[in-house]
Amino acid sequence: MADHIIGPLQVSTPADLKRWRTRELPDDLLRAASLRLGVMSLLFAVLWVVGVTLGHLAAHAIYPNSRRWLEFDLGDGIAAASVVVSLALFAYARKGERDPRFVLDLGLWYMVFTALALSVMFHVGGVPVDQAIFPEISWVGAVILMFAAIVPTTPRKMLVAGLIAASMNPISMLIARAEGVWSFEPASRVLVMHYPDYILVGAAVVITHVMTKLGQQVTKAREMGSYQLGELLGRGGMGEVYKATHRMLARPAAIKLIRPEMLGAADADTARLAVTRFRREAQAAANLRSSHTVELYDFGVTEDGTLYLVMEFLEGMDLETLVREKGPLPSGRVIHILRQVCDSLDEAHSLGLIHRDIKPANIHLGRVGLRHDFVKVLDFGLVKEVSSVSLEHSMATIPGQMALGTPAYMAPEMALGEPVDGRADIYALGCVAYYLLTGQLVFEAEKAFQLIAKHLQTPPIPPSQRTSRSISPDLERLVLKCLAKNANDRPKSAAQLAQALEWIPTDAWGEEQAKQWWQINDSTPSSSGPFSPVLPLYQPAVTNTRIDGV
Repeated sequence: MADHIIGPLQVSTPADLKRWRTRELPDDLLRAASLRLGVMSLLFAVLWVVGVTLGHLAAHAIYPNSRRWLEFDLGDGIAAASVVVSLALFAYARKGERDPRFVLDLGLWYMVFTALALSVMFHVGGVPVDQAIFPEISWVGAVILMFAAIVPTTPRKMLVAGLIAASMNPISMLIARAEGVWSFEPASRVLVMHYPDYILVGAAVVITHVMTKLGQQVTKAREMGSYQLGELLGRGGMGEVYKATHRMLARPAAIKLIRPEMLGAADADTARLAVTRFRREAQAAANLRSSHTVELYDFGVTEDGTLYLVMEFLEGMDLETLVREKGPLPSGRVIHILRQVCDSLDEAHSLGLIHRDIKPANIHLGRVGLRHDFVKVLDFGLVKEVSSVSLEHSMATIPGQMALGTPAYMAPEMALGEPVDGRADIYALGCVAYYLLTGQLVFEAEKAFQLIAKHLQTPPIPPSQRTSRSISPDLERLVLKCLAKNANDRPKSAAQLAQALEWIPTDAWGEEQAKQWWQINDSTPSSSGPFSPVLPLYQPAVTNTRIDGV
């Protein structure tokens, strides 16, 4: 996938989110639901006692001269059995060591049992032989809806259990007909009377589906710490980027999800090593405090091994988009940008961290507060303290291997697998400066290894010879010095490079000029939007040499 400023994409369900869609509620919520089920079963036990007692008292009030209200009948036996079962479920659900998933499955069987008890009580116990049959919503339908709202389960399980429970009424009617308790013809009239209950089963499935969706939202929110995932912003070789909002602070953020297999996790041991390395590296990135480094808010690992980074949500555009849409930049603006990048790199290098993937797509330009043309260096979330990298792995030409740089911006020593330091980033920044001044790569080739070979052997053409724009001679010499094949011939540090840039005489570019530029270009249409959120997807380099392909 091409590196580009991240804007809203056509929404589709990512593979990882398809997995999440089928995932359960968090364990603590499942336990809470199992406790609710226990409370509901206790309530049902009380209702059975109260209902039967009131039934006997009502019979005495209606037939005061009859002693039948004192007799124990089928309804009383059903109520007694239901009370026992309800209390047993209550006691079982209250045990803390029980598996809440199993308890909730028991709850569905309890729903079926309750439906059977109600159906037998109303249809077999004491129904007049000639009672008319009309469609009705029975207590069974009400119980099904109640369970759907209280007991979290999958829509499929609720459909099966609901259909079985709703069928208890027709089955009880057929039993009553066979026993001679109730006379009606034809037998299919049982469905006429109780089809509304089957409709309620459909409503229960919808309720369960909604509850499942809410549970998934809770799960996703919890898996990403305190952040609620929003719209998909972009997708690349290592995962997806989502806009997110902090649940308490309402602060926008960008969350990058990184699949474990794209970290080169060939087996379980390698995966564990990758997660450990990720934690160490993200902690190092979190210590970067330069205002020109994208801020890392949080990081973590989900239960399925997906890594996530929570970063500040930026508005603006990356330098690759800027040059592609607006053309090469004047020397003064290039110096203004490079000095800010040097501020970010200087801090990182002082901590022993090498970015290793400095390129226009990883440098963001936008507005921060009242400041314009404010630079943020991106993709420090996967920064590494690298001492040795092989050529094969650096180029990432083998599927599944992680790229350690982009060929069009890769320092010779990195390609050779030699020890690298901050001067490798300075070489890459020289390539960025070349691109900003000319709108072209330093070297171009059909294949990645050909491109690397040119970085190793071919002297770069001076930028002034590849553009009609006027370029400061001092700036050109400094850019070529950054592109020296030997690291010892480059500026020794980002701070030294920034100081050299400061003394180059050129057209002024500061806050006033930057503000005017953004006011003019604020409404300019863009394929990605001039103020789209930016968070690049760290992805393997590919073999073509186009800017959007490396």
